[in-house]
Amino acid sequence: MSQKRKAPAIPNSQTRYSRASQALDDSGEDYSFTQPSSSQVQRGLDHLTPAQVDQKMAEVVQFILIKDQKKIPIKRADIVKHVMKEYRNIYSEVMKRVTKTFERVFGLTLLEIDTKNHLYILINKLETVPADVCSTNPGKPRTGLLFVILSIIFMKGGVVKESVVWNTLKKLRVEPGERHEDFGDVKKLITEEFVRQKNLEYVRIPHTDPPEHEFRWGLRAEKEVSKIKMLQFVSQLHDQDPQSWSQQYREATADPNNQRPQNV
Repeated sequence: MSQKRKAPAIPNSQTRYSRASQALDDSGEDYSFTQPSSSQVQRGLDHLTPAQVDQKMAEVVQFILIKDQKKIPIKRADIVKHVMKEYRNIYSEVMKRVTKTFERVFGLTLLEIDTKNHLYILINKLETVPADVCSTNPGKPRTGLLFVILSIIFMKGGVVKESVVWNTLKKLRVEPGERHEDFGDVKKLITEEFVRQKNLEYVRIPHTDPPEHEFRWGLRAEKEVSKIKMLQFVSQLHDQDPQSWSQQYREATADPNNQRPQNV
């Protein structure tokens, strides 16, 4: 007599959630996480008090502020894994409140610079380029170095060979093979740290032997740096009118970053 086969067990919502959480913990990515629908968000909010939602919002704000100190983009996966946790079904609502808090309280804009990999950065909406970048203020020498490199790339049409960057920096007594008093390991700073921060892209040029690389602006720089201010900086160095560089001037005046409010 043949035995009846048991129907496969259908995992309940708690089991599915546990598996999703496990997948997140194991991989460090949020492949299992999808944005909840508006009805799911509302059901989640119905089971929480306003104080609980506000507390979770404050935790996310604190998490982003701490992560932003290194100027490395914040992953949605890390926010979900380390902060949202069992509150992930109200993620979109919490992030709306987080964004408003940064704007109203801190004067910062939380910007998703990569919608595919869900990477966020904080930018200063009141001043897209630090005021001391063009000065000799020793407080932020790395910012000044980055600004110089970005200006080289911009003036060379958006992409420049690594050798051109180093040749320019040598004139400023910044050598790739020497440890700098302010920058430490300069090559590591430029090709690794600035790249991790998404300020620069460092790409190998195909079919080069020995290997050669080139620099481009990174996603953070594209969103955060005003090209018109950069062109003004370069024109001051050369004591020329910004319009002397017609191509760069057209690009700079069309830059959407110029539309953000600036400090007076």
